[in-house]
Amino acid sequence: MNFLLVNDDGIHADGIKALAKALSEVGDVYICAPSTQQSGKSHSISLDEEIFVSSVEFPCAKMAWMVSGTPSDCTKVGIQMCEVKGIEPDIVYSGINMGSNLGTDTVYSGTVGAALEGAMRGYKAIAVSVNDRDSSHFDGACRVAVALIDYAKKKLAPKTILNINSPNKPFKEIKGVKLTKLGPGYFNDGFVNVENDRYKLKGHIPDHKENEDDVDVFHNACDYITITPLRVDLTDYDELEKLKDWRIDI
Repeated sequence: MNFLLVNDDGIHADGIKALAKALSEVGDVYICAPSTQQSGKSHSISLDEEIFVSSVEFPCAKMAWMVSGTPSDCTKVGIQMCEVKGIEPDIVYSGINMGSNLGTDTVYSGTVGAALEGAMRGYKAIAVSVNDRDSSHFDGACRVAVALIDYAKKKLAPKTILNINSPNKPFKEIKGVKLTKLGPGYFNDGFVNVENDRYKLKGHIPDHKENEDDVDVFHNACDYITITPLRVDLTDYDELEKLKDWRIDI
């Protein structure tokens, strides 16, 4: 079994090291990760600028490459490097992200974007996150990521990813696993004036402990690991059908 592992926190982050170790116990791991922190890059790619790719040593990995680009660049480069070496990744993993990717936060997420890039290229893909910027408990996320290997290989639909979010808790304190849909807006944020014409994005996470009917933000706040399927196809098919009945005069 071959796994391509990417992330958005950078190649030196603790999360990618933890997932690489877990996956190396069941297969061969190939790493392609950014040289610097790339959180919030969504599905962006490097269009006009050149990127630099270098081979590096990485614990538990058969091969590893460091990229001066975005998380989605890393997915592209990783797939290309594997192809050159005659390696076919069975699953593209993105993570473990240091910080959750729940609700509408998935729109901004470099972790989710990198996984979607893998799905767009025809690979099975899984995004993995732990809900704290200072995450230190990766065991639950790793266990679920490994447990989903067979499902991803045999059942996961094309152009679909699985988005895993784990509480930053010791495994024994995690209540279980919930299959969820995306929740509502996850952050209350805005740009705050720092000095003169300088602004910085600030915000906070609202309380999501009121039951919101099987959404990820609620169950994750209640100490469950959540799994949410996400699709590359953004088409709103219900709205498309309504539009067909509407006369558009031009």
